[in-house]
Amino acid sequence: MADRPLRRRLRRTLLAALVTFSVAVPVSGAARPAAVPAPAPTVLGPLRDASAAALEERYGVSRADIRAAGRAASGHGDLKRAASLRAMAAPGRQFLSFDGRDGGRSVEVVGELSGARRIAVLVPGAGVGLDAYGRLRRGAVALQRELGDSGAVVAWLGYRSPATVSPASATDGRAAEAAPRLRQLVERLGAALPGARITLLCHSYGSVICARAASKTPADAIVLYGSPGTGAEDAASLRTGARVWAGRGGGDWIARVPHVRVRVPFVGAVGFGTDPVADRFGAEVFDAGGGGHSDYLLPRSRSLTNLARIASGRAPLEAGRD
Repeated sequence: MADRPLRRRLRRTLLAALVTFSVAVPVSGAARPAAVPAPAPTVLGPLRDASAAALEERYGVSRADIRAAGRAASGHGDLKRAASLRAMAAPGRQFLSFDGRDGGRSVEVVGELSGARRIAVLVPGAGVGLDAYGRLRRGAVALQRELGDSGAVVAWLGYRSPATVSPASATDGRAAEAAPRLRQLVERLGAALPGARITLLCHSYGSVICARAASKTPADAIVLYGSPGTGAEDAASLRTGARVWAGRGGGDWIARVPHVRVRVPFVGAVGFGTDPVADRFGAEVFDAGGGGHSDYLLPRSRSLTNLARIASGRAPLEAGRD
């Protein structure tokens, strides 16, 4: 009898370690350190005017800030960061905001936001930073093409993404910091573009952020895909009026993550609890095809098709039906 508390403590510690490494290790592409210097960005006011002229002015200011950060990275000797920033500052790229400090923050628009009737906000997970930004950009481009001319995609890198192998990827500290900024973006998009349908598309650790931001968000739908859990027991706990969807590809390693949430001394809660595709979570589950953890936005994939349909307000295709 005396050894039962010890066994319970050992079990909790083992589960915590298992969650940490199950979430962190398989993610490809670690976020780069935040030590690369960058100048402070130009101070931009909140997004209030979504006219083409006002947006073009913001895009121009952000482009200049990205180029300044690129020069700083080059002077620092970080050629990978400098090359990534040169690509981000290319003519035609559209950033609502950019800050190259502390690992980098950016909000990029793909498509014509000023006339958009459907807006999909991509919220990425672990391992996405300025050096690995191309993956997020490619997914945004593929999604916008699927949405069509009346749709715009906002690629939101509004937080310091957790490193590949770190406790941060199995705890919700980064999500708690990021959620207010995400909610604020959605509120401003809704105010500047009244009548537009806004959908949060939340991948992997991004689903933890979306869950924290869900309450009172003006988003029409929240889509959790490739999710390790959200930190919430069920969809009702998100306290949102948005329609909640969940999906997972058949080849996604995230299915093997233990869906537990345990308290660890000096760390806090580790793990994210209920699997969003489980019946007891209560989300509407959509067919995400057979792809892996990084395949949800691949062109011509079932997952991309259904994410675009949900963002457009249409029913997703059912499994086995085209």
